[in-house]
Amino acid sequence: MANPEVAHIKWPKTHRIIRSRFPPIDLFEDIADPADWDAILSAEAKTNPRVAESVGMLDLVPEERRVSGAGASWAMAPFTHTSTDWPSRFTDGSYGVYYAGDRIEVALFETMHHHSAFMAATSEAPGWVSDFRELVGTLDAELHDIADLAVFPEYHHPEDYDPPQALTRELRDAGSNGIHYQSVRFPDGRAVALFWPDVAGIPAQGEHFSYYWDGTRVAMVKNLSTGDVFSVVE
Repeated sequence: MANPEVAHIKWPKTHRIIRSRFPPIDLFEDIADPADWDAILSAEAKTNPRVAESVGMLDLVPEERRVSGAGASWAMAPFTHTSTDWPSRFTDGSYGVYYAGDRIEVALFETMHHHSAFMAATSEAPGWVSDFRELVGTLDAELHDIADLAVFPEYHHPEDYDPPQALTRELRDAGSNGIHYQSVRFPDGRAVALFWPDVAGIPAQGEHFSYYWDGTRVAMVKNLSTGDVFSVVE
């Protein structure tokens, strides 16, 4: 198995899709120094237990890798709200990863795939079922590069996440910033799995979308900003 090398990955835009229902987290949006967050959280949680629940597991992110200010919730939340019930390609759920694509199609197709799996597992009725928001950032980082499918096919398997998760544990423990790879759900695009909030940076809000679930898959996507509706062709 080949060892991935580090490459300088610089994109003018990154695209990420998340559920619209998640509100900003006050602690991350505040101007307070991230080094003071643990003390602030401890004090506030004594009078309002819901504060700790909204922030999540802050100790998963070292002080020097935290980001703060307007929009920081979107960068921090993937790393403080984790669960082994929700593993993904590059994490078993015990630590967070910020996924993003080099174009909006990557973010849409990746999330449509996973949303379809969730909807099928819970036997949801057809309809316009879920609203999402796009997060637009930038990327300028040294990442481990596995985007060459001929060299690294085992990390791009459609369903078997064991090899990429094992790779991530090794690289992350060794101090890696993240991984650059080919999108599995939209092969014309590239994606990144970033291991720390300071690598992801603070994104800005982009478009809003709604997904139509037909009982089998996400069959249509509506751009809520423009009203345009697109059929999803597999």
